[in-house]
Amino acid sequence: MAELSTLARPYAKAAYEYAVESNSLDSWSAMLKTLSAVVQQSAVKALLDSPERSAQQQGESLVEICGDALDESGRNLVGLLAKNRRLPLIPFIGDQFEVLKAQREKTVDVQVVAASELDAAQQEKLSQALSQRLDRLVNMTVSIDKSLLGGVLIRAGDTVIDGSIRGRLTKLAEALNS
Repeated sequence: MAELSTLARPYAKAAYEYAVESNSLDSWSAMLKTLSAVVQQSAVKALLDSPERSAQQQGESLVEICGDALDESGRNLVGLLAKNRRLPLIPFIGDQFEVLKAQREKTVDVQVVAASELDAAQQEKLSQALSQRLDRLVNMTVSIDKSLLGGVLIRAGDTVIDGSIRGRLTKLAEALNS
């Protein structure tokens, strides 16, 4: 998995730099999301893995499937990836592009898993606290997990904040056992 991310990095960086230069970050983001979704479909995976089709034919098929969702620069990216036999990297390129875009925009996607429903005031307070701590604008998604005894589990990129009762009990047990 890390190897694919490493291979995707130069393409993501080049796409990002081009998008910044052309002031088209949002359209590039949309194109890469579309391409990622299409490439992950089982029928398209089979098409891309087919030894019966040349790399150019695979790229042309992908462009045809995406249709108007790709502009000329998006079609050029697909052509380049096809030529280099890197079409399976598209989801990794999209992910890395989104990371670069979020860094530029100083935003972060945060997943909050709570033991019970959070009301709007609690969500706003948590969002403000996370925004201050992470020094970024927070895009928060809240889900409920009844297996947590109480509290919340917060994931923001590589950062995990375990404020659940289960997490606290585990830490207490580790402290008592050491």
